[in-house]
Amino acid sequence: MSRAAENSISVRTSSTKTSLPRTIGRIALGAFLLFAGISHLTWSRAEFLAQVPSWVPLDRDAVVLLSGVAEVGLGGALVALPGRRITVGWLVAVFFVAVFPGNIAQFVTRTDAFGLDSDRARGIRLLFQPLLVVWALWSAGVLHRRRR
Repeated sequence: MSRAAENSISVRTSSTKTSLPRTIGRIALGAFLLFAGISHLTWSRAEFLAQVPSWVPLDRDAVVLLSGVAEVGLGGALVALPGRRITVGWLVAVFFVAVFPGNIAQFVTRTDAFGLDSDRARGIRLLFQPLLVVWALWSAGVLHRRRR
């Protein structure tokens, strides 16, 4: 979408504007995090337990619960706090970077979880983690703001 078209389709958030595609991306990412967080706390808890690296110095179940609560909080903030979207976008990006070692550990230890039952599947997942970071920064308007 051209910059002119993006500027003509804007959504007012707090005292700044953001584009409709960014707003949709932010809300979609928020919904994704809410879903993932709730799944940490309920039906997929065992799958997430399998992904906690053995070197983490905390109880594995506590890590799953804390990361689930963090995801629910971050997802909810992306959806409900558009006026804080820059700060929340940074926090979501940092969260995705913080959980990346767990994804690497799953690849290195060849742990099967969430249908990732091959090195190829786990490797492809690793490639998507940086895209989640970019998605968080772009949809919150961080990348747009930095270019100015």
